[in-house]
Parts: sequence; structure tokens; C-alpha cells
Amino acid sequence: MYPILVLSVTGLVTLFLGFLKSKKILLPASLLFVAIAFLSNFIDWNAPGLYFYDMLEASNLSIIFSSIILLSAFLVMALSKGFLDDEHSQPAEYFAILQFSLVGAIMMTNFQNLIMLFVGVEILSVSMYILTGSDKRNLRGNEAALKYFLMGSFATGIMLFGMAMLYGANYSFNISDARILLLQPVTDVRPVFLYVGVTFLLIGLLFKVSAAPFHFWTPDVYEGAPTIFTTFMSTVVKTAGFAAIYRILEVSFSPMYSFWWVMVVTMAILSLFISNITAVSQNSFKRMLAFSSISHAGYMLLAVVGLNNKSGDSIVFYSLAYALATISAFGVLMIVSKDRLVDGRPNENIAVLNGLSKKSPFLAAVLAISMLSLSGIPLTAGFWGKFYVFADAASRGHIWVLVLAIMMSAVGIYYYFKPIIAAYMKEGEGDNIRLSAFYKIILGFTTLGSILLGLFPDLVRELL
Repeated sequence: MYPILVLSVTGLVTLFLGFLKSKKILLPASLLFVAIAFLSNFIDWNAPGLYFYDMLEASNLSIIFSSIILLSAFLVMALSKGFLDDEHSQPAEYFAILQFSLVGAIMMTNFQNLIMLFVGVEILSVSMYILTGSDKRNLRGNEAALKYFLMGSFATGIMLFGMAMLYGANYSFNISDARILLLQPVTDVRPVFLYVGVTFLLIGLLFKVSAAPFHFWTPDVYEGAPTIFTTFMSTVVKTAGFAAIYRILEVSFSPMYSFWWVMVVTMAILSLFISNITAVSQNSFKRMLAFSSISHAGYMLLAVVGLNNKSGDSIVFYSLAYALATISAFGVLMIVSKDRLVDGRPNENIAVLNGLSKKSPFLAAVLAISMLSLSGIPLTAGFWGKFYVFADAASRGHIWVLVLAIMMSAVGIYYYFKPIIAAYMKEGEGDNIRLSAFYKIILGFTTLGSILLGLFPDLVRELL
């Protein structure tokens, strides 16, 4: 629970640092604050307990989820130096909002009470609404922020209705009480409220992780938001969302698996089909990665469908593998596109990567490994991520789902190789790209992480 306290305080400190004449202190200070929160996260390791009037619970699994969230945030913020160079930006506000959003994300991994889940979702969501439209000169970003806000508000209303139904079923917001009720004989109409509550609560949470058919906001928001915040959204928000989904289903509603698995597997299949087939025709790298995010939501739902004592480990591993590869891909895009402007905005089409291997062999290698990991090629972290979630689904006998998922993985290879082909097999324009040592360290870390987890996948799973 300590990261929640640390980030709540440091977020306010960051706001006051914005009054300083120089902006150079903001990035190192923000990175230091997130690093302190990351280290404080392990104070509760092997010391499970309840906090804040039993509304938040610390466990090793929740600590691992929180650690992935904080690590992803650190890496994303480390790539945000461009904000300090933009005279129109307000980096103090941006870094403060990012820290406050992490408070909400961590609440979503630790909640024991539905009220805390709602508070966490809203803190994270409102932060993302603001950051999506933070570039007020970008009409596309303003439109994306409005779409995200309106659709997110409806999703929140649906989720709240589900919580109200759950409260009507067991007169409690504690997530353990629902499980107790389900294990008792049916004596009145309360279980009907329970089924309705589960359905609407899942719809609200699945919107947050951009699972189909609640994904329509994703391509426009990913494309319209500043790339640095798109990266944050696609890693931190997705990890927090799946941590919440897994927790609510595993702790509360595993006894009613026969009811909700059909809904979840349907959304997994829709996510895989819609995203992979649509991504094939995309020319924008950001839109392609947006549909990629939807497809990975489908793969992660397979671990939920195959709910067992290893599903949490599988979601943890997949979240880390996906975060490392996604940060690498967006990091390369930010560096390559910042000096290639179209109508005053960075050129984010796949064509901007043409000839990258000659202009920067390092960036081309980072891009290639990230695409290989996202597509699930062996010896990368993404391969084992898919293997584990497929194994979870197979443990429940959903072999037909695996066949469809493998077919969609094959489709994914086609569009994931488009950036690699552009980087290595096409001629490009422009001069050689020079990278600072700091950027090389960050991108080298994410790339090395994808490789090491591909070679030694048990490094993470043995922690749980």
C-alpha cells in the first residue's frame, strides 16, 4: 500500500516543482519518485494484510502487478524528454497527473472493496481523458479526448449499475462476501441480482482494456493522443484492467464459472477476429498498434477463460512481455517521427520507418525484436506469454478456442512484419539518427528484457 501514499505525496510535490524557472528538474525528479514507489512496493512482500479499513489487500500477486505498472510507467516517463523541449507543454502537470493515475492503477490491483475499485478506475480514467487531449493544438487529439470521455462515462455508469446489483445481492461491497453467498443454497432472488451485477461489472472493466465489442474508442484515441501518453495507456491501463478483472473473477465469482465463461470467451474471440483482420489494412503505425492492443486483450482473456491456480501467473507474464515490447515499439516511433512532420504533426505512418536499418541499426533491431515479441515468435517473451495463456484455456478443454486464436496469431504475423520489412528492405529518406545514451539504455533494457524472458521464462513465474 506504500506506493499509493508515496505517489499521492510526490504528485503534489511535482506540481510545486512546476513553479521553478527551469523545467530540467521535473523529469529526473519524477523518475526518482516512481523509483521510490517501486521500491516501497516490496515492503509488503510475503506479508499479506488488509489496509484502509479492510478495503485494500496486499498480496504477492498484487505486488507483482503493481511492480509491472510502476516499471512500465518509469520506462514510459523516461522516454518523455520531448515535452521539456516543447514550449507549449506543461510538463509539471503532465508528470503529476501520471503519478496520480498510478495511484488509481495500483488500487485496481489491490482492491478488496468495490468502492475502492470504482475510485481506482475513476482516478486512472480521468487522468487518461485529460492526457489524451493535452495537446490542444491537435484537433485530432481533442476529438479523441472527447470520444474517450463520452464513451468512458457510459462504461462507468454501466459498471456502477453492476456494483449496485451486487450490493443488492449480498448487502456488501466486500468482494469476498459474494463468494460466500454463491456457496450457500439458493433461498431467494438475490442470486438474480448477482448475475446481472457480474455481467454489467465485466462490461465496464472490459471497456477499460479495450476488448471487443467495447473497443471502438481505441483506434481513434491511440492515434489522437500524444504518442507518449498512448504508450502509457496501452501498458499501464491494460495491466491494471486485467489485474482487476482477474481479481474480481477469481476471488468472488469463480463458483459461477459456468455462467460468465461464455460471455468472456465470446469477447475474446471477437477481439481476436476484429482486431487482427482490421490491423492488416492499416498504414498508420499507431492505429496498427491500437488494433494490436485489442488483439492482445483477446489473448489475455484466454487466461481468464481458463481460470486456474496458474492463470494469475500467466496474466502477469503476458502483461510484462506486452509492456516491454509495446514500449520498445512506441519508443522507436517517437524518435523516428519527431523530425518527420506532416501538416505540422509527427508522421506516424509505417512508411516513416523505411530504411531505418541504415539510419540507425540499433533502433531497427529494437523495432524488429518488439514486433517479433508481439507476434509471438519463439525465443521472445511474447511467445511464452501466448503459450501460457493457451495452456490455461486448454486446461479447461477449450481446444476450439485455441484453434481460432492460433489462426489469428498467423494473421498477426503478417502485419507485425510490415514495420520490419519497411526498416530492412525499403529505401528511406533523411539523415542518420543520433540517440542519447539515456534513450539507448531505456530501449536496450526493454529489448533485452524481451529476449531474456524469451530465453528464461521462469524468471517471473517463480516469483509467485
